[in-house]
Amino acid sequence: MEDTLTTVETAQKLGLLPEEFDKICEILGRTPNFNELSVYSVMWSEHCSYKNSIVWLKTLPKEGERMLAKAGEENAGLVDIGDGLGCAFKIESHNHPSAIEPYQGAATGVGGINRDIFTMGARPIAQLNSLRFGNLQQERTKWIIRGVVKGIGDYGNAFGVPTVGGEVYFDDCFTVNPLVNAMSVGIVEKGKTVSAISYGVGNPVFIVGSHTGKDGIHGAAFASKDITEDSADDLPSVQVGDPFQEKLLLEATLEAIDTGVIIGMQDMGAAGIICSSSEMSAKGEHGMVIWLDRVPTRQANMQPWEILLSESQERMLIVCKKGQEDKLLAVFEKWDINCAQIGEVTEGERLKFYMHDELVADVPAESLVLGGGAPVYHREYKEPAYLQEIAKYRNETVPQPADLLPVMEHLATHPNLCSKKWVYQQYDSMVGTINMGTNQPSDAAVVDVRGTEKALAMSVDCNSRYIYADPHQGTAIAVAEAARNIVCSGGEPVAVTNCLNFGNPYNPEVYWQFVGAIKGMGEACLALGTPVTGGNVSFYNQSSYEGPVYPSPVIGMVGILDKKEQLQTMYFKQPGDLIYVLGEMNNDLGSSQYIYSYHGIKHSTCPHFSLEAEKQLHSVLKQLRDRNLAEHMHDLADGGLFIALIESGFYNGLGFDIQTEPTLRTDAFLFGESQSRAIISIDPMEQPVLEKLLYESGIPFRKLGEVTEGDIRIDGKAYRNIAQFGQLYDEALGKIMEG
Repeated sequence: MEDTLTTVETAQKLGLLPEEFDKICEILGRTPNFNELSVYSVMWSEHCSYKNSIVWLKTLPKEGERMLAKAGEENAGLVDIGDGLGCAFKIESHNHPSAIEPYQGAATGVGGINRDIFTMGARPIAQLNSLRFGNLQQERTKWIIRGVVKGIGDYGNAFGVPTVGGEVYFDDCFTVNPLVNAMSVGIVEKGKTVSAISYGVGNPVFIVGSHTGKDGIHGAAFASKDITEDSADDLPSVQVGDPFQEKLLLEATLEAIDTGVIIGMQDMGAAGIICSSSEMSAKGEHGMVIWLDRVPTRQANMQPWEILLSESQERMLIVCKKGQEDKLLAVFEKWDINCAQIGEVTEGERLKFYMHDELVADVPAESLVLGGGAPVYHREYKEPAYLQEIAKYRNETVPQPADLLPVMEHLATHPNLCSKKWVYQQYDSMVGTINMGTNQPSDAAVVDVRGTEKALAMSVDCNSRYIYADPHQGTAIAVAEAARNIVCSGGEPVAVTNCLNFGNPYNPEVYWQFVGAIKGMGEACLALGTPVTGGNVSFYNQSSYEGPVYPSPVIGMVGILDKKEQLQTMYFKQPGDLIYVLGEMNNDLGSSQYIYSYHGIKHSTCPHFSLEAEKQLHSVLKQLRDRNLAEHMHDLADGGLFIALIESGFYNGLGFDIQTEPTLRTDAFLFGESQSRAIISIDPMEQPVLEKLLYESGIPFRKLGEVTEGDIRIDGKAYRNIAQFGQLYDEALGKIMEG
């Protein structure tokens, strides 16, 4: 090992700080060799260690009566959904790889997040995603979109798990650095989960799945630095996925778990073998000896550090009960999948790696992992200068349009608000036939839990403009909107996973955004009873061209419908039904799509929001659900009341005839995005019962008008009809992408 001793200069080239190199020398009691330094460079990268975020992540609420696993302790979050079942779910980013090689970057993001679910013993039943892209006038942006969407579709469709929901958002700040966040949700019987742990001296350690190659090496370090002109040189850091191999791995893994011979198991995602071996060993307070020359490889003469750091896809590390190896081997042989013993569990805390009987690395497992020896930093933060511009914003300065129709057409065709049909038609949403929303659209994705009366509701939400304007309030809104979508679909919000996308944490203004977002998330999760099960931090989402992207803490939320008949849908049912808006209507235009894109005002305040009002709205919506009073429910969010109304009309080709509030600006009434609001429609016969319930609840409400056979009338004036708006809405994104 002494032949390859390193220096501080070597450490810096690998992304480590001088003081971190000194700490590694102190931990080892000597100078590390290149294999060992490479190991620390990935395990102490932001992507693996959360060294710049963990102090704040620890403040998030993580306790709840349904929690079955502590946040961060397993590959994914796990909550109790009743009937002896648990739901495992998680969201993660694959941003940098998708910026360089969109197809494989997105595809392997989907593969990785699904492995996190089935490595725990859960069968994935649904996938969602949150995507952010840049300027649609640029061909490079279209190239990234096409690659990402095709990558998600090709991998997910072939793997055989439906893509049931998500969001797509566009802004110039994401042109160089797109955001690609993937979420997976799975079901497991309680008591049949597998932990990412290693213990039992002499127990054999196996690598299963694909051969190990040079793809993905230093991928974790690649994700822990800014996008630059030279980032294309990091192309080898992008992994290559095989969904068909992953499907076999899924079935083999679940069958192997049923044998009862597995002690622990972990997906090989970021940092590959070194990550899995160190995290499992540290958790189980044991060591391992690994013979790297026994790892099945795709390429000849791979160096020890290449084998250790490779992020080749579709691989897992398994610790098996000694003497039971034949049962494990038989399962993977049946599925024609590699299953090779590469090591065994040892006493103590050391990880020792050999290559052809030569010791090539010797490190303590605890020193590598989050919460162990990995460094933890308290970063400086300060309020961004741009907030001074936001503070100057006043609604009164926004000119009111003389004609509403151009605004309506602008919003109905804007890429952030129009139909994402061009995207989701490339995904298989019906494989497995558990998607309950395909023929009955609702605000959240709803999937059947087979063999029970239950269904799961799930949503991903984040409005990056809101976070930019006020990270604290904007992130609280993201939590609230995810919960509101679930409630409007008939469900009870249960828990949260998050994907925190920010710029460089060494920038004090970026870190201020991050701290504010964590505070807002914690506050909202506490208020709404949705603890955080875990997630992913993705820093360094910025470029030398654009600076940091808009802060985007994406919230993935899961909820439960105890009975499938509780499902609430988001579309008008018949002409003559009465339309009500629940929640406070006001003159708020802040951060709306209307003023941002129609008026070109880039700096404005975050929309009005109150957690108490949000809780009150949820309570009323649940009462309406339980009493079966509402014909439809749809939350008000991006695009405001007008977009919510036309979206309610598209499915059955029904329009609306409404009156605005004379004391409010008409544009604010129709296009403002103040929060904690929803629209409902009811049978006119139910009006006395509804209004009595609403008066008793104390919630602000207003009767807007009624459902029509297709005409759209506002304050007595006709504005096209629902079919015409539907055509504009459906075709807008496709025309841009194919134009």
